[in-house]
Amino acid sequence: MASKSCANILDLFPDKLLDIPHTPRNLPRVMTLPGIITNEDSDSVSSGCHERKIIVTNTLPLHIQRDPDTLKLTFSFDEDSLYWQLKDGFSPETEVLYVGSLKVEVDASEQEEVAQKLLEEFGCVPTFLPHDLHKKFYAGFCKQQLWPLFHYMLPICPDHADRFDRVLWQAYVSANKIFADKVMEVADPDVDYIWVHDYHLMILPTFLRKRYNRVKLGFFLHSPFPSSEIYRTLPVRDEILKGLLNCDLIGFHTFDYARHFLSCCSRMMGLDYESKRGHIGLDYFGRTVYIKILPVGIHMGRLESVLNLPITSSKVNEIGQRFKGKKLIVGVDDMDIFKGISLKLLAFEYLLQTNRAVQGNLVLIQIVNPARSTGKDVQEVKRETYLIVNRINETYGSPNYEPVVLIDRPVARYEKSAYYSMADCCIVNAVRDGMNLVPYKYIVCRQHSPHVDKSSMLVVSEFVGCSPSLSGAIRVNPWDIESVAGAITSALTMKDSEKKLRHEKHYKYVSSHDVAYWARSFMQDLERASKDHYNKRCWGIGFGLGFRVVSLSPSFRKLSPNYIVSAYKKSNRRAIFLDYDGTLVPQSSIVKSPSEELVSILITLCNDPKNTVFIVSGRGRSSLSEWLAPCEKLGLAAEHGYFTRWSGSSEWESSIPATDLEWKEIAEPVMRLYTEATDGSSIEVKESGLVWHHQDADPDFGSCQAKELLVHLENVLANEPAVVKRGQHIVEVKPQGVTKGLVAEKILLKMAEKGKGTPDFVTCIGDDRSDEDMFESIRSTVTCRDIFACTVGRKPSKAKYYLDDTGDVIKLLGGLANASDPDTSKTARFQVTFDTIF
Repeated sequence: MASKSCANILDLFPDKLLDIPHTPRNLPRVMTLPGIITNEDSDSVSSGCHERKIIVTNTLPLHIQRDPDTLKLTFSFDEDSLYWQLKDGFSPETEVLYVGSLKVEVDASEQEEVAQKLLEEFGCVPTFLPHDLHKKFYAGFCKQQLWPLFHYMLPICPDHADRFDRVLWQAYVSANKIFADKVMEVADPDVDYIWVHDYHLMILPTFLRKRYNRVKLGFFLHSPFPSSEIYRTLPVRDEILKGLLNCDLIGFHTFDYARHFLSCCSRMMGLDYESKRGHIGLDYFGRTVYIKILPVGIHMGRLESVLNLPITSSKVNEIGQRFKGKKLIVGVDDMDIFKGISLKLLAFEYLLQTNRAVQGNLVLIQIVNPARSTGKDVQEVKRETYLIVNRINETYGSPNYEPVVLIDRPVARYEKSAYYSMADCCIVNAVRDGMNLVPYKYIVCRQHSPHVDKSSMLVVSEFVGCSPSLSGAIRVNPWDIESVAGAITSALTMKDSEKKLRHEKHYKYVSSHDVAYWARSFMQDLERASKDHYNKRCWGIGFGLGFRVVSLSPSFRKLSPNYIVSAYKKSNRRAIFLDYDGTLVPQSSIVKSPSEELVSILITLCNDPKNTVFIVSGRGRSSLSEWLAPCEKLGLAAEHGYFTRWSGSSEWESSIPATDLEWKEIAEPVMRLYTEATDGSSIEVKESGLVWHHQDADPDFGSCQAKELLVHLENVLANEPAVVKRGQHIVEVKPQGVTKGLVAEKILLKMAEKGKGTPDFVTCIGDDRSDEDMFESIRSTVTCRDIFACTVGRKPSKAKYYLDDTGDVIKLLGGLANASDPDTSKTARFQVTFDTIF
């Protein structure tokens, strides 16, 4: 029965989701030259192999009108669209193809003609979403659920935000699937780079990765990414995270947004990240998913060309005459609940109320862009905005003075540029925002306007994405009205010399980090992130939205039972090394003692005179002795080989004298200090060392404390014969010269000394980082042909083989035991059909 999360919606209910009509025909998959379309088979590869970028966005960067005479749709590029401008970051030879929806609904009878026209003349591939689907997808799930959540607004009560609606989620999945299908129709995965944009399409990467395991795929989020405490409330949180992780590169405006995403991956999926040569990378089933942190820029040329228009100069002169002798503050915001317009107005009102000198001399020009969505929240913001504006103007205005000029209509770019040019200060007071390019545009307009000095002042909310890159701006908490009013005063009264220095610093950054730089930098990182695709073996696992790709070394393969049993039967001197936790017993198991089946298998293997079998574990010798007491002939190497015992009747041997462990008295107080400070952590005291566990601590805090403890212990033990190592949720201190690799070498050497000779068959199975030493040691020490170094789980390893889990390990050992003792009366329980199990 399907789980309620319905991660595999499309696989479980493909016909019950929504009635989505097919597009009239499949678009050609490869466009070789403009106007020359080839209808090659969908699995063929383009012979041209020219560089091409596919930009996938919610809406295409087009202006659309209907000709009044012919009633035909006419199209032109929207030169103000970020997605159209980003192509300036690519080389002139690069072909750019856009995939997205149109801003108008197209009748089914026109769709084929429109699709062909857009592809041939504009390089655009439209996704024709049915009206009902588009409404549920965009106005429903995107705007009423994702958008508020990503801006820290929880649906605590029905009046606050819309509760999660699975019908809307299914529409989101369906829409993403349609977008993915369109990309697949035109993409050549061997050549093309695909760049997906924003929160509307966060699960699209899963569909693409499922079709093309090696697709070169990047994603950029233009909105904030919330903290894990907020994001984890989303019922489909895992599906969206997995969708993003199916990309090669994920981009964010700020480190805060990236940090929140990484925290979600750590807390909800158990994934760790690390910095690799300056780049943050997440290991996800053998693939490295890179994180890019770079705020988007503006198109300098486009803005400068607008400033040089005669109509702009005329508007600048008009503004100068209208507000002659007054200081101007400009604000440009969308009409929505997160832009902080009312808070800005309240701060301005407080400034007028507390500083009589500015009354009659200071004007706030507030330009309001049309709302991108409708609803009661937008209407409430609009009502409150007009209420405050009217109150300010009635209280502090006069026939010749209007303190707040509210422009609530579509404003042309030249008019905005004119206001930017004439404003002494620009204020962005959003309570939560993605990037917000208003400050960048203001800086450029102040620099290139011939009517004003090249200086500017910014008051910017600390919750806006552009805030970290504008170090010369006055940063404010928008909720602190008095502080915002004080910041405006500081901006207006600052010395001209300091204003110019701040402006020069800002302009240098904005002009060098424009939209072309942003696009070029992202694409360079995407090329680097996907360069190893064909150097590894890839295969897909999982169903529906839980799909992911495992990517591992070409020589790394699953250990075939038939193959190892065949080699086992031919050999005469065998060495078998087995880890314990995570290999013979699941890590997640509360009961750590071995099962009866495992004990029986080990006894059978040890009873074979051709075998030398050792358990090589980090556990203490008392636990191993107790649990494995029935296996009389089993060898044990406890605490990573510090103690060894060849059989139950032999004595334990230690690798170094006990007098060399005095450093434990230094390390233990340090560990206790961190244990007291870290809730959920504990210390495991071994005879040969100490282990600090933080598996049950807060993931972020535990990891941070582990890093600090590692450095602390390395410093205090610098002159002691001990090594400090960090493992999975642990920090361990152990004697120098004690590793699983070294104990495996000693056992093999002792086998030769005892007259057993060099083994002609070696099997080594483990799941932990410490087992990697054993794999490497055996590979460099043993010269026989049949060496089976095997890790548990599909992950990067020095082993040549892998098994999926402890269950597979037990079945494999059962097969070897059956080969040692083919008497069915004794070993019937080991009989397995390998072809069925594996």
